[in-house]
Amino acid sequence: MTITLITGANKGIGFETAKQLLALGHVVYLGARDTERGEKAAAEIGARFVRLDVTDDALVKSALAAIGAAEGRLDVLVNNAGILASGDIDGPSALRSFDTNAVGVVRVTEAALPLLRRSANPTVVNISSSAGSFWAVTDPGRPEFHLPTALYSASKAAATMLTVQYAKAHPDIKFNALEPGTTATDMTAAFGIGRSPEESARAVVRLATLAAGGPTGTFQDENGEMPW
Repeated sequence: MTITLITGANKGIGFETAKQLLALGHVVYLGARDTERGEKAAAEIGARFVRLDVTDDALVKSALAAIGAAEGRLDVLVNNAGILASGDIDGPSALRSFDTNAVGVVRVTEAALPLLRRSANPTVVNISSSAGSFWAVTDPGRPEFHLPTALYSASKAAATMLTVQYAKAHPDIKFNALEPGTTATDMTAAFGIGRSPEESARAVVRLATLAAGGPTGTFQDENGEMPW
């Protein structure tokens, strides 16, 4: 059995990733802030709910402790939880964006590391974005060039950098960052764009199911490695 934790998984890409990994035989822990929504989503697909808010140290530690007590290890961690934080750019908005999209990765990963070290094939997938790629946002021919998402883009750039630094610090664990593709979720509703979460989840699943010896420290989309 492969033991998997997905944060922010009661809807969108996280939920569809949970469904697809369950179909592959994973034991999936569906992490969500809201207990009612999380339990409902988990029950719908046969996952195991764990209350987890990536901005709350105590809840993160409690969630990983519960998984450790039940399973003894963690094989796959998908750091999926994120916010767009569009609108006014100010200190509070910046703190919220970075706390969720970047510091949240640190909180969950640090709490998960002892359990990941007990896995025969430990894997971490950080959901990042090409909106945080210097290469993409400076190319007028790319859609990212035109996105007014300064805080989201900056915090996702931080998430990608955290990925490569974790990969260097823990060579026995695979860490990869993913641009999942523009997806129609609550986050992108204001833009009215994106493909189905099911389609984007396939890219997450590919990185979540890498064989031992697979790539680490990369930034990828569904077609492979991307420039930063």
